[in-house]
Amino acid sequence: MYHHFRGKADLALAAITRSAEEMRTGAEVMFSGPGTPVQRITSYPHRERDALRGCPVGRLTQDPDVMADPALRRPVDEFFAWLRARIAGLVTEAQAKGELDNALDPAATATAIVAVLQGGYVIARAADDADVCGQAVDGALGMLASGH
Repeated sequence: MYHHFRGKADLALAAITRSAEEMRTGAEVMFSGPGTPVQRITSYPHRERDALRGCPVGRLTQDPDVMADPALRRPVDEFFAWLRARIAGLVTEAQAKGELDNALDPAATATAIVAVLQGGYVIARAADDADVCGQAVDGALGMLASGH
């Protein structure tokens, strides 16, 4: 396999980029699917997943070699930047339709949703209980709904 790449770093970059693209494609299906903007926002953190495995892209942030290499870190950062921006756009759309309070900051709200999901993976793994991740997501989305 290495003969297709200049070395381990190129192979790692290809694998990281592919994981990020797959995650983005899967998320976009939910974000552009049917339903109201709030339903599309909530479909992403509520999707079927193995919470104890965590996020394939998010796990990479725990790898010091990935984080130390700007080229390897770039697709991770780009994925999360895209995810936050995409959710922020849906929050803005939901505000325009009267689904969410206009006082919510779309960027901050999107960042909080992503952070809760990623943190939910961490605490679920610590507890060895996938339901803990779901509780974190439900709690955050409940606060989002109560902000209307």
